[in-house]
Amino acid sequence: MILEDLNQLPAAEASHTFMQCCTANAWVKKMVAARPFSSALAIKKAADDAWQGLTEQDYFEAFEGHPKIGDVSSLRAKYANTKELAGNEQGLVKEANDDVLEVLSQGNSDYEKKFGFIFIVCATGKSAKQMSDLLQARLPNNKTQELVNAAEEQRKIFQLRIDKALAEG
Repeated sequence: MILEDLNQLPAAEASHTFMQCCTANAWVKKMVAARPFSSALAIKKAADDAWQGLTEQDYFEAFEGHPKIGDVSSLRAKYANTKELAGNEQGLVKEANDDVLEVLSQGNSDYEKKFGFIFIVCATGKSAKQMSDLLQARLPNNKTQELVNAAEEQRKIFQLRIDKALAEG
């Protein structure tokens, strides 16, 4: 999408575009209201600014827009809403062996039980083993620290998706 097109979209269409990047409604509304953007750098800065100061519930809403890492049925169901830009973010998971996927699946369950939300990681370019290792490293954290970590990973994800959206222009 060309930046000029994004700036001129009706609000509903702009909301749809931003929802592909992040499913937190408050973030989407801020992004639609922040238009017009003067450059790709400006949209990326606005995205970070809109992310700052959101509530814990807004973060949870964003996290709900993601499938569990390595969960194929979850991938199909949850990516339905963000599939246009989420594309192949977990592509390397398909190459994992069953042992790694089992550890990843158990880690996901342990993580969600402990923190109350799914494990969020910017998966692009990471193997299932790398993601599993990251998950295991983050499991000992407390909920406050893990919310910070997950929010930062979500920020990385929407920044990549913005880049992808603009590159499609």
